[in-house]
Amino acid sequence: MNELIIGGILLVVLFGFLASGLWVALSLLMVAISGMILLGNDAFGLIYATSTWGAVSDWSLAALPLFIWMGEILFRTRLSSDLFEGLTPWLGRVPGRLLHVNILSCGLFAAVSGSSAATAATIGKMTLPELKKQGYDDKMAIATLAGSGTLGLLIPPSIILIVYGVAAEVSIGRLFIAGAVPGLMLVMLFMGYTMYWALRNPSKVPSDTVTYSWSVKLKALLKLIPVGLLVLFVLGSIYGGLTTPTEAAAFGVVGALLLAFTGRSLTRESLVGSLMGATKTSCMILLILAGAAFLTVAMGFIGLPRMLAETIAAMELSPYLLLFILTLLFVVLGCFLDGISVVVLTTSVVLPMVLQAGIDPLWFGIYIVLVVEMSQITPPVGFNLFVLQSLTGRDMIFISKAALPFFFLLLFAVVIVTVFPGIVTWLPSEMTAS
Repeated sequence: MNELIIGGILLVVLFGFLASGLWVALSLLMVAISGMILLGNDAFGLIYATSTWGAVSDWSLAALPLFIWMGEILFRTRLSSDLFEGLTPWLGRVPGRLLHVNILSCGLFAAVSGSSAATAATIGKMTLPELKKQGYDDKMAIATLAGSGTLGLLIPPSIILIVYGVAAEVSIGRLFIAGAVPGLMLVMLFMGYTMYWALRNPSKVPSDTVTYSWSVKLKALLKLIPVGLLVLFVLGSIYGGLTTPTEAAAFGVVGALLLAFTGRSLTRESLVGSLMGATKTSCMILLILAGAAFLTVAMGFIGLPRMLAETIAAMELSPYLLLFILTLLFVVLGCFLDGISVVVLTTSVVLPMVLQAGIDPLWFGIYIVLVVEMSQITPPVGFNLFVLQSLTGRDMIFISKAALPFFFLLLFAVVIVTVFPGIVTWLPSEMTAS
């Protein structure tokens, strides 16, 4: 049977399973089995065992559950309230005032969480009620949270960068370094737009009735020091070449446990809860990786990756046109799948095309994360939009309209790193050279 026909059949099967509500990992597994059956290969049990073991036993993946556990521990401490209380006194004179708490809190929490949905949910539970109580515009409060919540995918230690690094065989440490500057660029873009909006809509931002003394500001800053030091230590040890990502993740867990203990929030219940939360999330991701690994092998038997790569090469697309097509593909897939599933499902197929076009796989890793961030708030079915809907009780149309400006800001960021790839590659090159 022709590869294109088999590919079309499997695409229909995949979306059929996803639409039925079957787990993503099991959907990938069933599609792979369907492909093997269409080829007449009945040894799929043995192939599944060997391919999945190789995919989930990679030592680089050891960092994954550790970083997830670190985020789970800090999620159950006073980190959330400390972020709000520590940042508030410093934002009184900035246009937009406490709206920036959403952006900066998401940026800081992303550095210990690594998850987009966890970042949006955690910070949203804390900030949205307070912003509403103080009279801030509800739509803009939701918008800043929608956009900034996606920072959990990019700012190291990002779970999705670990997954991409393993799938594409790219150094996870270099990916972390590469994600730092684009992550800061996004924070500045979000804050810049918020200031512009506040200056254009002064009536929607409550006036500042509280004047904070320097002693109050410095006292508030002390609340940010513990988690700030933890983040600096974890990322600094990786950037400085002192530890591998896995070793840094282990130190991060120890540091998070110490913060929880000294903050008197480390109880039997919180410890067990953090372990169970990390176990569930890690198992979900590993199951997706196993299903995707089997699907990759099945696609190899069918010859789809080779056919697609040859077709793209024959079309002689420019790198920019190829990236434009891939951007559309990732945004559409993001309407149906979470970010990790998108990366795992597509990497093995699109990477040969990317390499054929002469695109740096390190740069492509940051690009794909930026585009997946866009898909998380793509109206009307982005993954983070559902998180915000459950938090606020607002209808999806309202939340989608609120998130739209930040969708375009993310699109603008994609354009910037495409036109100026040095934004991504400069820091890893400097760190390697030194």
